[in-house]
Amino acid sequence: MLIRVVRMTFKPEGVAEFLENFQANKKSIRNSPGCHYLELWQDENEKNIFLTHSHWESEEMLNQYRDSELFKTVWSFTKTLFSEKPLAFSSRKVEEVEK
Repeated sequence: MLIRVVRMTFKPEGVAEFLENFQANKKSIRNSPGCHYLELWQDENEKNIFLTHSHWESEEMLNQYRDSELFKTVWSFTKTLFSEKPLAFSSRKVEEVEK
């Protein structure tokens, strides 16, 4: 399982447009082949910073999504709203610590 976190900083005036676009496309993204989980997070203090947290079957499945028309459409719109370059991290869980 690949865990993907993407940190995006938006122009303050672009936040509402981003959220509208995310709402319109979130189910299609979540239902993409290989996507097992999708969350949207907002920074507690910087309200124009959002992160997506997703789980993918494999890096190959993530790359298939990134090559899809859905991704190309969503990302081409989203990147016009950025005030900073996004940061993306792909990770694998090493250990979960129980109580």
